[in-house]
Amino acid sequence: MHPLKKNRPLRRIMLASAATVSGVVMLLALKPHTAPQLAVASPAPSSSSPASTGKGSTTVTGDSVQTRWGPVQVRITVQDGKITDVTAVTYPQNNPRDQQINSYAIPQLRSEALEAQSADIDTVSGATYTSDGYRQSLQSALDSAGL
Repeated sequence: MHPLKKNRPLRRIMLASAATVSGVVMLLALKPHTAPQLAVASPAPSSSSPASTGKGSTTVTGDSVQTRWGPVQVRITVQDGKITDVTAVTYPQNNPRDQQINSYAIPQLRSEALEAQSADIDTVSGATYTSDGYRQSLQSALDSAGL
C-alpha cells in the first residue's frame, strides 16, 4: 500500500505544507530584485558640449556617465577660470529610494565641487554610485572647459 493512502492526515498536511512553501520560495527566486529601468526622454547631450552664456562665462556639460542605478550628467558654469555653478542635469530618480538618496546627495556633491574647484570631492555616504558618476561627469566637464 502507498504511504499516502494510509489513514494519516497529519502526514498529508505536512507534505502539502512543505510543497506550498517550496513553491513560494521558487516563485520568489524568480522575482527580479531590482526595479526595471524606465525610459526617460531627456534632451541632455551625452557628450561634452560647451556653450557660451555671455559676459566671459562658459557653460560646459560633461559626459553622461552610466551608473548601476542610471545615468549621471553634470553641467558647470565657469567664469574667469573659476567654477561658479554646478548643476546635475541627469541623475537617477526613477523610484522613491533614488529620489530620497539624491535629494541629499546632489546638493552635497554640488557644494563640495564648488568648494574644491575640482572633481576631487568626497563620496556621499549611501550614494556611492551617484557620487562616482557625478565625479566622472564633472571631470569630463572640467576637461572640456580647459580647467
